[in-house]
Amino acid sequence: MKPVFLCLLMLLGAPAVHAQQRPSKQSAPVKKPAQPTAPTTAAPQPALQPAAPVSAAEQVVQQQLDAYNARNLEAFAATYHEQVELLTFPATLRSKGIAKLREGYSQFFAQTPDLNCQIVHRTVLGNKVIDHERVTGLPNGQVLEAVAIYEVENGLIRRVTFVQ
Repeated sequence: MKPVFLCLLMLLGAPAVHAQQRPSKQSAPVKKPAQPTAPTTAAPQPALQPAAPVSAAEQVVQQQLDAYNARNLEAFAATYHEQVELLTFPATLRSKGIAKLREGYSQFFAQTPDLNCQIVHRTVLGNKVIDHERVTGLPNGQVLEAVAIYEVENGLIRRVTFVQ
């Protein structure tokens, strides 16, 4: 035998050489194919859509909401048309005109110092703003859930239909 081969024999030991010289009659265990693994990198996220510009209708409705939460009657009334109509769905007229609106909300604001309206969901479609609202700070701890459909004309709220 050549010297290199003898060195390998000594390093590996006689049993290893013996195994190489006489192949086993037993078949080698069959390895199962490796299962595919999940990729280690995160899947690419879709690009976020830029926020749509706020429409004039949404701006005036938001101003109205901010004034409502501040119980600021003057700022609140300034967002409404002189001939504003407040309706209960589908079309029951509750009040008409800015004077009636001022009268009703003046008393309401005075009686509810903790009044707060949260928008649960808002949809804007043209001149209509549809808000799912949650009102807290009402007498006896009541919470009011309602939908308000605001219709805006010439930058002012012309009609509000409340769905309760």
